[in-house]
Amino acid sequence: QERLVESGGGSVQAGGSLRLSCAASGFSFNRYCMGWFRQGPGKEREGVAVISFDGVTTYYDDSVKGRFTISRDNAKSTLFLVMNNLKPGDTAEYYCATDRLRPFTNRCKTGASDYTGWGQGTQVTVSS
Repeated sequence: QERLVESGGGSVQAGGSLRLSCAASGFSFNRYCMGWFRQGPGKEREGVAVISFDGVTTYYDDSVKGRFTISRDNAKSTLFLVMNNLKPGDTAEYYCATDRLRPFTNRCKTGASDYTGWGQGTQVTVSS
């Protein structure tokens, strides 16, 4: 059974850093695009960053480019998101997700509706 478990969220001041992790199990993690998404208060879920099955290709939303880094460890079935220079606007519930419909692709989808499996989320709060 597919399972994604996020961790690493917390409360930080603006300019601080956090590292999110997503432990995957129950499916062949190394075959699929993975992504980080977030949903702030009163907002729709939005894409933050996605990474191809082999870790070669990444995509970032403009709002996080240069500040966030997505990576994966296929040997440990774990996805990461390093977030630097955090801003109050980054406050949200952060989710990891997998696109199980398109294996072995470097052309990862970036929309939340394209992802088929989701974790329960981890809260990130950035104060000014």
